[in-house]
Amino acid sequence: MTNLLQRLLPAVQKPARYTGGEFNEIKKDPCDVRVRVAFCFPDTYEIGMSNVGMRILYGVMNEMDGVWCERVFAPWGDMEQAMRENDLPLWALESQDPVKDFDMIAFTIGYEMCYTNILNMLSLAKVPLHSKDRSGLKNIVFAGGVCAFNPEPLADFIDFFSLGEGEEITPEILSLYDRAKAEGWTKERFLEAVSKIPGIYVPSFYEHTYNEDGTLEAVTPKKGAPEVVTKRIIEDLDNAYYPTKMIVPSTEIVHDRANLEVFRGCIRGCRFCQAGFSCRPVRKKSAEVLYRQAVETLEDSGHNEITLSSLSTSDYRELKRLTDAMIPYCEDNRVSLSVPSLRADNFSRELMQKLQTLRKSGLTFAPEAGTQRLRDVINKNLTEEEILTTCANAFSGGWNNVKLYFMLGLPTETDEDVLGIAELVYKIIQSWKENASNKKRGLRVHVATAYFVPKPHTPFQWEKQITTEEYLRRCRLLKSHFYSKSIEYNYHTPDLSRLEAVMARGDRRIGPVIEEAARRGARLDGWDEYFNYQHWLDAFEACGVDADFYTVRGYGEDELLPWDMIDVGVTKTFLLRERKQAYGESVTPDCRHGCSGCGANKLLKEVRCDA
Repeated sequence: MTNLLQRLLPAVQKPARYTGGEFNEIKKDPCDVRVRVAFCFPDTYEIGMSNVGMRILYGVMNEMDGVWCERVFAPWGDMEQAMRENDLPLWALESQDPVKDFDMIAFTIGYEMCYTNILNMLSLAKVPLHSKDRSGLKNIVFAGGVCAFNPEPLADFIDFFSLGEGEEITPEILSLYDRAKAEGWTKERFLEAVSKIPGIYVPSFYEHTYNEDGTLEAVTPKKGAPEVVTKRIIEDLDNAYYPTKMIVPSTEIVHDRANLEVFRGCIRGCRFCQAGFSCRPVRKKSAEVLYRQAVETLEDSGHNEITLSSLSTSDYRELKRLTDAMIPYCEDNRVSLSVPSLRADNFSRELMQKLQTLRKSGLTFAPEAGTQRLRDVINKNLTEEEILTTCANAFSGGWNNVKLYFMLGLPTETDEDVLGIAELVYKIIQSWKENASNKKRGLRVHVATAYFVPKPHTPFQWEKQITTEEYLRRCRLLKSHFYSKSIEYNYHTPDLSRLEAVMARGDRRIGPVIEEAARRGARLDGWDEYFNYQHWLDAFEACGVDADFYTVRGYGEDELLPWDMIDVGVTKTFLLRERKQAYGESVTPDCRHGCSGCGANKLLKEVRCDA
């Protein structure tokens, strides 16, 4: 650690964010290393260290001979100020070396409102922001994560994007770079070569032209780049790398526990959910492998809590067998086992009663909409009867705390649908009065509503986002119909969700806006303490960009979309069919009840469905 950093640490919050030295961090002799990777998470340490994907790829890269991957996180405001005042460049935790000294700089991006953090981190590292200004093989910047499925807002800054799951493609990238460095390639030659790897998108190899009305006219590949780039997936999760020897943080993080990834993908097909479509097809791990990984992780890390994670954990077919094996182990070792991502239509009271012996917790469900009509529109495949039956079973089993998540502004939503949320909540309260086995503690119903954001690669990618004024009106309408003291209601502020929609569906003209907002001070936008909407309003005005073009305008079905050259497996024909189904208020059964022909199985060498 540098002497300067040592002097600064006592004056900042949570200095352990910046020191490294945690149990199980990986350190290598620089003399044995040919390729150094600064693996950057564009948010704070406690968020990044909770990210399962980052843990996996950190291990994958460090398993490679001659490669050393080190972690880098965005500093909190007090540390950033100290760094700028003392001319201290951003560094990697393992070696404390400046990021600018690394061969490759990798970002994993899971949230659109982290975009200014990416630019701020490059600025703090003293690395040029624009790809065109970084010559040679030093400081090649690449990125992956779910946000890479629309890479265009970041096209000016990222040299190339890695699309999909990274366990196989990342070693291919680093091996190619190792060769390029050894043979003294130019950056251009390296980018041409890396663009030939399936799953790689190089923005500078695509020319974008626009119509007079501002819509995208054409995307023209250059230098032999593919017209469409298809994401990469891992087929065999049982034999894929998974880090059971995990870094144990030296300070508290958001998810301060062991995580066990149960399966990837989702069988459900909720029409608003980007992850549900972009992460297809479903692939699962066996219960035997999961149990072994759980025990190894807990015994190595010393954690006293473990979570089974996936998009919808209760859809895992072997969940009962897995939990039946894990619960005795957890009881014997005083470990809490949590199973989030439960659905009201397959809630298991037996399972939750077993889990309550390990850890008392509330119930969380996401009906998303208050009426059956709107739940059918979004293909939630969840009935009011299932919701109320689940709550009745839970209340009779001793639960008194329920969290419910909804969205406002969904396509075709009316005031009747908004008030349907209040009606459903009151039916749940009535169910508690009729079924609760423990009424002494009283009932708490936490209701939260989010502002619908249309996302790429979903059936709702063409939809309009309602205005912020209309969203707030619907929030007030709903709040005015909550009379019970048992209800706690919170709603997301609209400004952030409006920006999220712009970033999610933006094109290359959004890049200068992001840069201007960062120049004006935008960073850590996902944190209430730092989010400043005025920075963004000023940036849009300065760049002459109308945010409404990407939000309330909506997109035409025959319009060329900025992300159309990215193939996540699900076909555009299927998404259009699902959109038509939505407006017809028709549901599409989940994958277990028959293949709906989304196209994702084409990504598998052997066509099958693990659902």
